[in-house]
This record gives sequence, structure tokens and C-alpha cells, in this order.
Amino acid sequence: MRVRLGSEALLASGRLDGARVGIVSNPASVDHDFGHVVDRIAAVPTSTLAAIFGPQHGFRSDVQDNMIETAHGHDEVRRVPIYSLYSETREPTPSMLKGIDVLVIDLQDVGVRIYTYIYTMANCLKAARKHGLKVIVCDRPNPIGGTEVEGPVLVEGWESFVGMYPIPMRHGMTIAEIARLFNEHFGIGADLEIVPMQGWRRDMYYDDTDLTWIMSSPNIPTFDTTVVYPGTVLFEGTNVSEGRGTTRPFELIGAPWMVAERFAEAMNRRGLPGVYFRPVVFEPTFQKHAAMACAGVQIHPIDRRTFRPVESAVALIEAFRNAGPELFKWKDPPYEYELEKNPFDVLSGSSGLREQLESGAPAHDIARSWEGPVDAFMKVRDKFLLY
Repeated sequence: MRVRLGSEALLASGRLDGARVGIVSNPASVDHDFGHVVDRIAAVPTSTLAAIFGPQHGFRSDVQDNMIETAHGHDEVRRVPIYSLYSETREPTPSMLKGIDVLVIDLQDVGVRIYTYIYTMANCLKAARKHGLKVIVCDRPNPIGGTEVEGPVLVEGWESFVGMYPIPMRHGMTIAEIARLFNEHFGIGADLEIVPMQGWRRDMYYDDTDLTWIMSSPNIPTFDTTVVYPGTVLFEGTNVSEGRGTTRPFELIGAPWMVAERFAEAMNRRGLPGVYFRPVVFEPTFQKHAAMACAGVQIHPIDRRTFRPVESAVALIEAFRNAGPELFKWKDPPYEYELEKNPFDVLSGSSGLREQLESGAPAHDIARSWEGPVDAFMKVRDKFLLY
């Protein structure tokens, strides 16, 4: 179905006339014709491209791994500075914003609480409020739809750069809806303007649109990755490989101590809805267990409408722990600027999920424990939905 992006609507509206524009974007910030938003803004004769800002992995997404800061630079083609918001600062500084009239944000989110682009956006809203700057957020599809909400809700006291606010792991909102939630409900209070999409429905996955998936970050290479990512990102907090260093990160999950066929058979016997676990052996080229054979599964969502990625990932973690209790480990700090907190806890939003797993609670019961907090979030969320 034809979906008109927020950036396309903004550029057609004339709202940037006479403005010096800063733009927060990366390689996925393209339109139907693969025109990049930076070039589209630079081509507007009545406005001026003043600066480019890049999120985690950099404006060009050339930094492969997470937790690697990117440097500031200068764009030789557009002849403007490039400021990294994943550097010594994660919030635009006064010197970066000097001479800018409006800050435009056009980033492709993946619908998951820990994906840092929404917190780069939150930090931009905070800086804009301090400096009296207008922010325009151009909406894009949530690639995994806008109906399903799942996973633990972040608990107060566990805020970090992968979770600033109490929302579930899979939040079911677009980036513009999240901007409204952060700005109004959580009290940032910036001068915020939203440019919505046209033609997008909440039940649409990315491949229901006419848009081409562009890598939103180096380890989200395909739309398929986004379907499993809300759950398998939790493996970043363990010593089990989440498939980084392969061509299918977050879809391939494994460890050197496993037997793939037995493990896959046991997982399929659980009867988790909408998913098939296929036995695999893979060898990561970097990160965990690099150049070692890891046995495990590839996660195949066969019915994404019933597939519950977070519950499925919790079931996988439970199974990996049970298969090698003396070998499975939680990752040690640091993780995403948190130097002392357990990385798995930082990802899941509290120590609760880890403690449930360590107590032997089954994944089904753990998933049921999320329902109350998720229901409470849904009541708040409803006020900020655009579609």
C-alpha cells in the first residue's frame, strides 16, 4: 500500500521556507525514490541546510558495533558540519545548535524500547526546549506494526540510554507517536511539530507498504530482523551469541556448548505460537565466540500475527540456561554507558526478568506477569496515537 512519509509531506508543505535547518538522520532516511532527506532539504531554494546530526552508529551507519562512539566530521558534498550524538555528548550542545532555526528528525525506528534512536530524539527535544528551538519529527512506519505491545515495562530507577522512560519492550508506536508521548506525558515540553504519514494503518508491517527497507543500523539488515529483534536483543546481556558477526544477526542464536538438533526439537515441542526453530550451526566473524562454531537455532516467524518475540526469547534464554547451567553467563558491565548495572537488567528494564529466570519461573508465567504493567501503559499510549 502507498504510504506517504512524513518527510515527503514536510518537503511538499513549504514549512521550511526561510529556515536554517538542522537534520537528524542516517542512511535509512530516504523517500520512495531513494532520495535522502539531507539532499532533499539542501535542494530547497528557500531554506538552508545548516548542520547534520547522526545517532548511534553515525550519520553514515559506518560504525558496525554497538557501544562504539562516532566522531564529529564535515560533509564535503553538502559543506556542512556533521555532529555525532553518540560521542562525548548524546544531547546537542549550544554550539551545535547555534544558527539553527528548526531541528528536523527523520529516523527509522524499529518499535523496540532499547533502540537508541528514540532517546537521541528525546535528547534533541530536551536541548531544543532549553534553547527555544522548534523540532519537527517526520513520521515513519513502525516496521512491526502498531497493534501488538509486549514485554516487561521499564521500572523506575533503571533508566539508561537504552531505556529512558517506563514503556514496554515492544511498544507498538511510531517514532512521532513516541515523540508526543515523551514530550507531553513525560514532560519534556519542547516546541514540537509532528508531520504524520498518510496511508499507514496500525495493522501494517513494513512489507505491507510500498517502501523499500533500508538498513536502519548495521545489525538490522533486513525487515525480517525487526520481527524477532524485540526479544532476541535480550541476548546482548548474555554470553550466548545473538548472531552478530553473521549475515542474520538476531535471527541466529547459539552457543558453543549446544547441540543444534536436540535444542531445536526441544524448543519446537514447547508449541510457542507463530514460530518455528530450525537447527543451525554458525561461526561469528566478530564479537561473541568469534571464529567458533555456535550451535542453536534460526528463528522463523511463520505467523507474525500470533508470534510473541519477547516471550519466545525468554523461553530461549530459559532453555540455554537449562542446557548449560555451568556455562551460561549473564554479561558483565559495562553496557551502553552503564558501568555497574547488570547489562541484562539494563536491557530488560529492571532486575525482575533475570530474577524470574534464575528462580526457575517458566517463560509462560513470566510473560503473564507483564500483563498488568502493559495494560496500564496502553491506557496512556492511547492518548498519543495518530492512526
